[in-house]
Amino acid sequence: MCLLFLQKKTESKNLDKEVYEGSVYSYTKAQHYKIRVSKEYICKEDTILIIDDFLANGQAILGLKEIVDAANANLVGVGIVIEKGFQNGGSMLREAGINIESLAIIDSLEEDEITFRNN
Repeated sequence: MCLLFLQKKTESKNLDKEVYEGSVYSYTKAQHYKIRVSKEYICKEDTILIIDDFLANGQAILGLKEIVDAANANLVGVGIVIEKGFQNGGSMLREAGINIESLAIIDSLEEDEITFRNN
């Protein structure tokens, strides 16, 4: 079974009280966030594919992995739209054994030029 779930960075009145939590450090805002997923939406029988828009330092993926691990679910991989290959997130997560596929990897952003990785 594949499961798509939403995570929240802030407390919400409409989120169940029984939740799994992960911790994410935002380099952009220089602060830690708790992310939460209702226990109603994830269980140990689930196979999880995480989809995210950007990958830079990998903190969001690590926080979501904490949630998947807490639920004893199976993380099969991560799909990323744009990976910032010049930052360490992708290599750190891959070295940790996490299967990551990115639609596009940017190797550099210098002046007015974007260099994409040729795979």
